[in-house]
Amino acid sequence: MIRKLTKNDHDQVISYLSEEPSINLFIIGDIEVFGYDSDFQEIWAEFNQQGDIIAVLLRYYQSFIPYAKGEFNVAEFVSIIVSYPQPVFLSGKTDIVEKFESFKELQLGKKQETFFAECKSTEFLDETSMDIKKASIDEIDQILSLRRTIDEFHLSDNAAEMLQTSMEANTARTYFTEEDGQMTACVSTTAENSISAMIVGVCTRKEYRRKGLATSIMQKLFKDVLNEGKVLCLFYNNPEAGRIYKRLGFRDIGKWTMYR
Repeated sequence: MIRKLTKNDHDQVISYLSEEPSINLFIIGDIEVFGYDSDFQEIWAEFNQQGDIIAVLLRYYQSFIPYAKGEFNVAEFVSIIVSYPQPVFLSGKTDIVEKFESFKELQLGKKQETFFAECKSTEFLDETSMDIKKASIDEIDQILSLRRTIDEFHLSDNAAEMLQTSMEANTARTYFTEEDGQMTACVSTTAENSISAMIVGVCTRKEYRRKGLATSIMQKLFKDVLNEGKVLCLFYNNPEAGRIYKRLGFRDIGKWTMYR
């Protein structure tokens, strides 16, 4: 049986998702902040005959994240997703997302497969003397403008609205450097929740690269988040970036697939 969840299901679904807290940080974070009654977010779960949850599906705006530990009713989850305007964004653990790929009605876009890594310690982080600032909502346009200069980044039409919502809910923060009033590099978190945070949007303007700006920002941001008792997670598919992250204390824990 698959049904939409309500606040009465909260303890059960969080218990289920918390068995893999890093993999489920997006779902956990969105549930903690936005709950079960918002217009832009919904959560469904499949239950077995004993009433146990065996799979979960989250909708956040036009993005969907499925999660399961074993077999589940993929076709029924697909029927939920296609009831919304297509195309949609789909992401999750690679082995789970692969189960959706044969359903042509999903109109999935470009596929991106990345490594998924986490960091739990400040052991490999150094102090930095660089002037690093924390962005406010007033800097959203500058953040998105900088991200648009990165070929690998794909911003949705409602990126500004989503970023503002997240910043207001304290589920996202951005640290940055600037020169002559222009943002030169920035690093962000997203999906911050009580136990974890995802690192995203690591970017530097082309003319300011190879100066250690992004690395210095990461040192500062990582320390602040880890010192709050949270685990850090991130995606990467560039071997050079992977080596940098691992020098800062990250380790691979799996693969993640995104359709954009």
